[in-house]
Amino acid sequence: MSSSRTQSSSSSSSSSSVWQRQYMKLHFFSRIRSLLKSKASSRKHDLQSSPEISRTQQDSEKVVAPLEILSKPPEDENEEVILQRTVKKLHFGTFEEKEKAAIEIEKLSREDKNIRKLMAELGVLQVLVSMVASDISGHQRSAVMALIQLSHGTHTNKALMVNAGICSKLPKNIEILDQSTRYGFAELLLSLTSTQLSVSSSQILPFLMETMNSDTTEMKCKEICLATINNLCLVLENAGPLVTNGAIKTLLSLMLVKDLSEKALASLGQLVVTQMGKKAMEEDSTVPKSLIEILTWEDKPKCQEYTAYILMVLAHQSWSQREKMAKAGIVPVLLEVTLLGSPLVQKRAVKLLQWFKDERNVRMGPHSGPQTSRVSSGVGSPMSPRLGEEGKKMMKNLVKQSLYKNMEMITRRGNVDLEREAGRLKSLIISTSSKSLTY
Repeated sequence: MSSSRTQSSSSSSSSSSVWQRQYMKLHFFSRIRSLLKSKASSRKHDLQSSPEISRTQQDSEKVVAPLEILSKPPEDENEEVILQRTVKKLHFGTFEEKEKAAIEIEKLSREDKNIRKLMAELGVLQVLVSMVASDISGHQRSAVMALIQLSHGTHTNKALMVNAGICSKLPKNIEILDQSTRYGFAELLLSLTSTQLSVSSSQILPFLMETMNSDTTEMKCKEICLATINNLCLVLENAGPLVTNGAIKTLLSLMLVKDLSEKALASLGQLVVTQMGKKAMEEDSTVPKSLIEILTWEDKPKCQEYTAYILMVLAHQSWSQREKMAKAGIVPVLLEVTLLGSPLVQKRAVKLLQWFKDERNVRMGPHSGPQTSRVSSGVGSPMSPRLGEEGKKMMKNLVKQSLYKNMEMITRRGNVDLEREAGRLKSLIISTSSKSLTY
């Protein structure tokens, strides 16, 4: 008796689950049909509201229209069939069918902007986000590429992706990803951080740091990651997670690569104004030597401007940093930059040079740099008279060396121009004398 009861209860539960599944399918396809009907009615309304065409055109369309209808099915009907088949495979298909459906969704979203909003209403984004966490590389790649297309030009889709947990489904080990999938993830994160969304920086930073620090990552992918870091730096609350995840060290290493230097320095310029970012840069062993090296890049004026700004922030109200800069040889470099740099970097270099002068009789304003009390002598902050005299002598020697170096450079350039002009005159004399010879 009890066994018959259990059999009847199990059969009833299985039938109810089948009934619920069928009900979900019917409800799902009714939503698709209603959305497509509303879309078709809006198109019809747009056609009716457009200006009337001439009668001759109407007559010609009346003749051609039946032939077109007989030759091929309507466009809306084709689109409806494709959407139904694609979305059905994505929701209820096998692994292979879901991968093909994701590729088809990427294609449809690229061709029609209205499809992007329609896919969000059909619950496609949540399924694609779940496919991102798959261990199958084909599933990951197709889902990421589809999400990139669906995120373009619509804030709603980006918010739905974030709410679906896309940030928590990023791969932990990027070495198992091929270059196209790695680049796709970086491009998707750049798209999500380009708007004022509450993206969890602590969840996406490990992926970005590992991608930028990897030797197997292509340069183009690193550029996309740096652009994403720059977007995160614009939000003040992200400064803490960026520093704790090692962003300062990574950016300081990437800024020495000329193809990546400008983007890395732009992010460092955003972080150095925060307390945690400035402290992390001060504690790094490569600072300020690596920054002074970038100041000598005459072919990268934008990098020179960023570097001069970072050095100004580091030197502000910090005698220890200015002492490290002086020992690293910043004064001759600054003198050279004031002569050969862009107007902006010249202005910043002059300001830095003022901070390295004797500040005994200089009244520093709130915007002028270090706020220190008047001292008997020194190179920017309080010190003993003996150290002040040594600082004066050091400054004089550095200025003399820089002036001698600049004079040699100017003389060398002048000699090159004179030799070039002499060679041109010599060739001109030879050519005229050869023409005057008689044979």
